[in-house]
Amino acid sequence: MQSPSSHWSARLPFYYGWVVIGIAFVTMAVAVSARTAFSLLLPPLIDEFGWDRGLASGAFSFGFLLSAATSTFVGRVMDKHGPRVVIETGVAMLAAGLLIAPAIGAAWHLYLTLGVLVGCGANLMSFSAQSLFLPNWFVRRRAFAISIAFSGVGVGAVLLLPWLQSIISREGWRAACWVMGLIVLLVLGPLNLLVRRRPQDLGLLPDGETGSAGTGAAQRAAAVADPAWVAIEWTLARALRTGRLWWIMLGYFCALVAWYAVQVHQTKYLIEVGFSPLTAAWALGLVSAAAIPGQIGFGALSDRIGREWIWMVGCLGFAICYAALIALEHRPSPVLLYVMVIAQGFLGYALASVMGAIVFEIFEGPHFGAIFGTVTVALLGGGAAGPWLAGTIHDATGSYRLAFLLAIACCLVSAAAIWLAAPRKVRLVPGRVRRLSGPRIPRTG
Repeated sequence: MQSPSSHWSARLPFYYGWVVIGIAFVTMAVAVSARTAFSLLLPPLIDEFGWDRGLASGAFSFGFLLSAATSTFVGRVMDKHGPRVVIETGVAMLAAGLLIAPAIGAAWHLYLTLGVLVGCGANLMSFSAQSLFLPNWFVRRRAFAISIAFSGVGVGAVLLLPWLQSIISREGWRAACWVMGLIVLLVLGPLNLLVRRRPQDLGLLPDGETGSAGTGAAQRAAAVADPAWVAIEWTLARALRTGRLWWIMLGYFCALVAWYAVQVHQTKYLIEVGFSPLTAAWALGLVSAAAIPGQIGFGALSDRIGREWIWMVGCLGFAICYAALIALEHRPSPVLLYVMVIAQGFLGYALASVMGAIVFEIFEGPHFGAIFGTVTVALLGGGAAGPWLAGTIHDATGSYRLAFLLAIACCLVSAAAIWLAAPRKVRLVPGRVRRLSGPRIPRTG
């Protein structure tokens, strides 16, 4: 009879991929919550220092802009050295930014700490960084696995954001920064030493396969819709000469404008239209909580019906969210608040589950890190532009209405751009392969 220890040893190849997903889950929970907490810190910072909203929210945007400027380099570092170097650098920067932030006394201090160190540090650990290597670990359930990792954002938001708001209310924003900085340093630092870029680095195969590499290769070959495209070794220079890369960059830029404009400004906006600070903080957390089933469910669905459909659903979610926010300007209705939360979280955050898969399935290869790093320039550029645009438009007009209408237009452009990029015309998702080729190939091992 096989002993329990030998059973676990035999199953390790399968389980290690999920260990990597688990580490990513915790990392996303803490890192993204630390960055999202900027929305909670914004009201007390404005009240204490009297800064304009455009100036204060610009710190968040400045961190994203700097991340965008360095993202191609980060992708090349990931290709050469793997995720541990990138993520641990992010841990050091994020922890430093939070721990130094209590010393803020001028606007440039805000930009250096909560802008550059927190913004860049979190981006080295969150959606774009994780998307550089997690797709390597799974093929058949790629988006489902990534969506589980990214659902950590929702769990972190539910557990951490209301708790941080209570600390801000009782002890001030400086205490909240200290607490979050210590969590980043003591939890994420040691945990991410276990991460590897791909299963082959440990002598394993994607999807936890324990049979021959040829079986997995046959399954991947069956998914190819455009053999001529897939046969090319895609370098960054070649990718930049294709329309597909530019459509992806446009789609990602517009989507992140919509995503982060609301994330940064919604707490202040909800307080202004009549909700209490605690309710506004809970709404921010509930958005991410609603994202948990949304990301997992839509991620799994994208493995069956295709990435473009889920991207369109996510864009629709943000458009509905902004429509609800415009309606809330006239009356602080709890019903509209829940519509905003569900549309933004359950539908909108589903974008994250296919963000890495779309680019990976079009430009898979040894230079994927550099290519996705360049896509991240547009991704983070949108994340930087959204909060700054919304704050600047409010300062100029006294209202967020025009900014919210602009975000709805960005959602429509983003959905159209990803359909034009057409990942379905390069590689089929597993559900489409099964429908076209008959019964599913059984797993080996």
